[in-house]
Amino acid sequence: MIPNITQGDRMAGLMIYLAGPGRANEHEEPHLVAGDSALMAWHDDNELNRDAALDIANALDRAKQFFETEVDGGHVFHCSLSLAAEEGQLSDERWGAIADDFMKEMDFTEDGGKAPARWVAVRHGLSKNGNDHIHIVASMIRDDGTKWNGWKSKYKSQQAARSLEKKYGLNAVGTLRAERGFTPTEQSKAVRQGLPEVERHSLARKVRVCAGASTDEAEFVRRARQEGILVRPRYAAGRTDVVNGYSVAERPHKGERAVWFGGNSLGRDLALPKLRAEWESTPESAESAVAEWNAAARNRRPVSPGRETLQPSAELWGKYANDVSSLREKLATTGHDDHAAWAQAARETSAAFGAWSKRIEPTPGPLADAARELAKSAQLRRYPARPAVSLPSARGATMILLAATSKSEPAAYALMFRQLAQTARAIHDMHKATDDLRRVRGLATAVRAASKIVEASATAQTLKAQPMTMETLRQQHPEASEENLQSRLLAERSRGGSPLPPVLTRPDAAQLQGAQSRTEETHRQNNPGIER
Repeated sequence: MIPNITQGDRMAGLMIYLAGPGRANEHEEPHLVAGDSALMAWHDDNELNRDAALDIANALDRAKQFFETEVDGGHVFHCSLSLAAEEGQLSDERWGAIADDFMKEMDFTEDGGKAPARWVAVRHGLSKNGNDHIHIVASMIRDDGTKWNGWKSKYKSQQAARSLEKKYGLNAVGTLRAERGFTPTEQSKAVRQGLPEVERHSLARKVRVCAGASTDEAEFVRRARQEGILVRPRYAAGRTDVVNGYSVAERPHKGERAVWFGGNSLGRDLALPKLRAEWESTPESAESAVAEWNAAARNRRPVSPGRETLQPSAELWGKYANDVSSLREKLATTGHDDHAAWAQAARETSAAFGAWSKRIEPTPGPLADAARELAKSAQLRRYPARPAVSLPSARGATMILLAATSKSEPAAYALMFRQLAQTARAIHDMHKATDDLRRVRGLATAVRAASKIVEASATAQTLKAQPMTMETLRQQHPEASEENLQSRLLAERSRGGSPLPPVLTRPDAAQLQGAQSRTEETHRQNNPGIER
């Protein structure tokens, strides 16, 4: 819950605005949800109009008019309390209780042993960004003519909000982490084009995957282009051999222009200096990176294709799964206050889930959701120079998942997912231990759903069995045609044999989408929490 305090001297003007249509006609049915006892004895929760707004303003101003007390900066206290759009909406009764408690915490009521000040809480629908909120308007002059003490009021309002988040089970607004938001225009475009998410989120996931799979900057540029992202560098002034940043865009639909996003606007962990801190840096690698940036800027072919073109060997599955396991074990002894270390773990695990989503989800689904929730844990408002604890790298998991094919060993898939899910659970437990309920709920829900969709494509018994092959089916059904055998093979794989389907055809995609819908419905009927 975010408090936003302002101070002024026009009580009537503020009340008329709150009861009016708003700047973009976004106000709907403005009404009171709470107020001091004297004022609420005269006004109820009926829809406010201009006359009612003026009556309330006069009541709020009565002490100012009688005592003629002056307050530097104005005597009108105005605070909005807002929820994130993802939290949905609260009832009037719940908002009223929150407003009452907030004003007690801010010392406007008689509970603190002083004369009360007049106040009301107005609700007039969602903001243009979809946030449920209320406005609190109060006089900073108490009923006995004394002034309300506004010293450190913004800090006090934030502390009150944190207390009320816990009391009412609301999502906590952290001071350590912050995800980049999106604009109403981006949301409208996604709705217009029938997209499951805004471009900012899809691009952030793709960029995080490419960065997580790369060992140097040049490879990152090539991988981003390989994944179909438009890439352009931001050069230092007057130079073409020094790159200070970058922008990316999805390929636009015919007749539309590309919308570019800087790395830092996608995620705090995706700014180029932050990415460079995780990569190998030598004079040779810097020269190679500039060459690839220049090729991307001129829309030319990659200069020196590398690891992104290779198919990793089967032995690497076990090695990279063990790397993830080592990361999880190290996290068990990492202090919860080593925020940089936990952010690194979340970023690498997010990249792996994002790579998994790209390979098996026709449209962003539970695996993409898990990647995004983990990415929220990776974005710190301020990054220390380096983590206090040196962590094993899980980058290999992202690389091998990006390169995965239907020939990959089913048991290797299962082991990799188990290790990634356990690492996500360790991050979940860290947030739980630090009372970050917002991240706890998000991770619990996302990882459970991701686990279900993987389980939907295999059973525990078939994980131990050898995968069905065309050769085996030919031996079992010598009279069957090749077309019939292909159908049988698809049916066998849908019953099990691999925790993930192979590269999807259109029929496979429709089948998986159906499994996702059933999984999500089952999840909604259960309480959130990561299975152990």
